[in-house]
Amino acid sequence: MEIKANLVDIAQREIYPAKVIIKDRKILSITKIDEVCSTYILPGFIDAHIHVESSMLPPSEFARLAVRHGTVATVSDPHEIANVLGIKGVEFMLDNAEQVNFKFYFGASPCVPATPFETSGASLGVNEVKALLQKPQIKYLSEVMNFPGVINGEEEILLKIKAARDLRKPVDGHAPGLCGDDLQHYIDAGVMTDHEAFTYEEGREKLRRGMKILIREGSAAKNFEALAPLIDEHYAMLMFCSDDRHPNDLYREHINRLVKRALAKGNDLFKVLQIACINPVTHYDLDVGILKEGDSADFIEVDDLKDFSILKTVINGEIVAQNGKSNIDPITIQKVNNFHTGTKKLEDFAMPLCEHVEVIQAIDHELITHEKVVELPHFSTMSIGDPEHDILKISVVNRYTNVPPSVAYVNGFALKEGAIASSVAHDSHNIIAVGCSDEMITKAVNLIIRHKGGICAVTDTQEWVLPLEIAGIMSAGDGFTVAKEYENIDNIAKETLGSTLSAPFMTLSFMALLVIPELKLSDKGLFDGRTFHFINSCKR
Repeated sequence: MEIKANLVDIAQREIYPAKVIIKDRKILSITKIDEVCSTYILPGFIDAHIHVESSMLPPSEFARLAVRHGTVATVSDPHEIANVLGIKGVEFMLDNAEQVNFKFYFGASPCVPATPFETSGASLGVNEVKALLQKPQIKYLSEVMNFPGVINGEEEILLKIKAARDLRKPVDGHAPGLCGDDLQHYIDAGVMTDHEAFTYEEGREKLRRGMKILIREGSAAKNFEALAPLIDEHYAMLMFCSDDRHPNDLYREHINRLVKRALAKGNDLFKVLQIACINPVTHYDLDVGILKEGDSADFIEVDDLKDFSILKTVINGEIVAQNGKSNIDPITIQKVNNFHTGTKKLEDFAMPLCEHVEVIQAIDHELITHEKVVELPHFSTMSIGDPEHDILKISVVNRYTNVPPSVAYVNGFALKEGAIASSVAHDSHNIIAVGCSDEMITKAVNLIIRHKGGICAVTDTQEWVLPLEIAGIMSAGDGFTVAKEYENIDNIAKETLGSTLSAPFMTLSFMALLVIPELKLSDKGLFDGRTFHFINSCKR
């Protein structure tokens, strides 16, 4: 293959017309030419931290959507499927990813389950993490979510960090709001990055202490605006990531959107492209080309350096996307799952009446929640919440065994009728549901159980469901179709049921993630993420 275009040399900070010759998946030569070229070539974009499973697609289908936006590689933490199926789930991701021309780099997840305060389908101990780190496809230790354990010197998490450091593999962090001496202890243990910073001050302190910061803009957590002011001074220590991206959002855009937004703020082109294209390669030691002779032929062709409309995406010398169309063919996908709970009854979701209750306050575009205490009206001897004032019931149902669900109250979903439910519930992926009545919650939960995984919305007379037959968190269907089906059911949750959240299912999925404060709900009860203790819903 031969291509003539204006080559964007990020390292040398120059742009010049060039002829690039590609042979045997590599860049054979780059020659400056005295010609006028109308397009530009540059290294492809890299998502430096993503859970592919959150797209509700396996890697092979994720790749088909992502390459259209100039993404050539991801640094992917498979802890979603690891929480469901353990090493078997991670191996599913590795095997599926190898069947398509896209550069997936996976990590060994050290916090499976994320905490001991929930029920997962599997666990990864020190020996399992060591075994994964030995695999060449495993490039790093994934996010160390148990930062209290690191700070307190807990042996198991420190041994997992040591295993990665012994192999000279990077260690990813996860420490929302951590600062001061505790942050320094966390860094001193060997943690090198964080994607959870959500204020400029937090990001700046972590950078000052030597951490690299991943600027996150996903379907739920959106921290770009807060952290973008760091770009000009700290670009050498930054990367872009999405963390979690739902299929409809992935269909529309990916890291290319962050590049455009960063440039629109007046940031230097080469600094922004170093963040998007180069820094992940050097930090994680990825086999991704950066447009140098001898490199793997991984690059993109665009029509200008402002809008970055992707004309071609090239990986290993093959055109994998062109003019918005993916050239990656679908493959036959193996289905694996772990789903063993039985049908639930109405009375399973009943709660004794309590005048004042603890309420989880969901916040749009954020993974953190706030704690509220509210007074409930006396409807009956059993509390049904207060839907008129947006105090709804929320429930987590253990999907791995047949036990009673946990139930609490949530504010912020603003449902006017019906219920929504999902078996995507970070990180253990039990069933989670929010609804206006016990009847609707029961109906929604049982719909998920019947399909052995999925997301759904229900009313008195209707039901909508997107089955997720791979581990209860991914679809085996065509990725483009899944994106449309997800968008439809997401719109139903907003337009028919009345939710005012931008992404109600994404927000719902994080209401069970205990490691991000303030209040969350696990299958074992209401949990305070600040103190790492269970609390009673009834405030006495």
